Amino acid sequence: MAELASWDALAREVNSLSTLVDSTLLKLLLTLAAFGVMAGLGYVTNRVQDRMRDEFGDALADVLTILVIAVTFGGAATVVVGLWGSADEVVAAMRGLPINQDDGPRIAISAVVALTVHLVSRVTKRILEEFLASTKALSDHQRQLTYRITQVVLWTIGLIVILGIWSVQLTGLLVGAGFAGIVVGMAARQTLGAVLAGFVLMIARPFEIGDWVEIGDSEGIVTDISIFNTAIQTFDGEYVMIPNDIVSGERVVNRSRKGRLRLEVEVGVDYDSDVEHAVAVAEDALDDCEDILSVPTPQVIVKRFADSAVVLGVRFWIDKPSARRKWRARTEVVTALKSAFEAESIKIPFPQRELSGRAEAGGFQVTGEAVGVESSAEAAADGGGGEGGRNSDGGDS
Repeated sequence: MAELASWDALAREVNSLSTLVDSTLLKLLLTLAAFGVMAGLGYVTNRVQDRMRDEFGDALADVLTILVIAVTFGGAATVVVGLWGSADEVVAAMRGLPINQDDGPRIAISAVVALTVHLVSRVTKRILEEFLASTKALSDHQRQLTYRITQVVLWTIGLIVILGIWSVQLTGLLVGAGFAGIVVGMAARQTLGAVLAGFVLMIARPFEIGDWVEIGDSEGIVTDISIFNTAIQTFDGEYVMIPNDIVSGERVVNRSRKGRLRLEVEVGVDYDSDVEHAVAVAEDALDDCEDILSVPTPQVIVKRFADSAVVLGVRFWIDKPSARRKWRARTEVVTALKSAFEAESIKIPFPQRELSGRAEAGGFQVTGEAVGVESSAEAAADGGGGEGGRNSDGGDS
């Protein structure tokens, strides 16, 4: 009864604020001011927190920040409740909670545990950032992933401790969580597969943000790697979201893994040309190209015999691969090769086809050759139905 009386006395004191302000408009303005104070508290805290860390250290600065936020929020809430005379409703609601006077120490200890876990999490984040930032073995996403896993572990331990303080039996919760996990796993197996694949991608690191990759039919620059999806910006300016489970099952080509990319341009030279001279001219032309690397050395090789030309493969490297650098280098190389071949009178032939026709006349077989579509048509006409051909019965016409 003494506890109830104390709550009623506190409610009357809080409601006394409503007697100090009679105007509804003034109450509304004061309420808005209280909400404004609570909203502006976050901004002020962020501005002052760095200075507090320098003065008092990280842990103490976090404790002071939490205390200031709690006191300010509690004071603003009390003022708002008191201005509108709603303290009785708040007390009635609190009486309905399954909490008695003996639960005070438990509440205090639970709050201390939660505050401790929060502080340890903040300190762990800074330690991981300072330690992992000194090594290049882990990417930014892997550092973030390490921190998130550590945070989950810390809060799980804290939750178990708090449940133990309130004498909650964990056996039933674990059994229920197990059944719930089975149901959720069966209902969202594709999403869970994407999540697991996202963890695998972040650990295996087949590519990073900014890499030029080809995943299945999609090719572009990686812009984001999340737990669920990988975002790619194609060279057409489109953004493609690929689920991580699909990424893990596709063939992934990373064109910028080592910071450079080899490109190849094919050019054909006429069969009457000196191939060795053409190779030397192509190599000299590559020496004047500024958009390609000199190391590794560009190469010009003889690849194959084509229908109308001997095909040369011009191989060269570019630094910091991107679509822009790729097309700019290819354009420069093609232009340089054409100019160099023209200067040395090396012919780059266009596709040609040589056809032959056959006709029989007077018992003798006459073979003729024709080049081009028009001549081949005439030869076909002579051989197919000309005077001296054979009729469909196999006899002489």
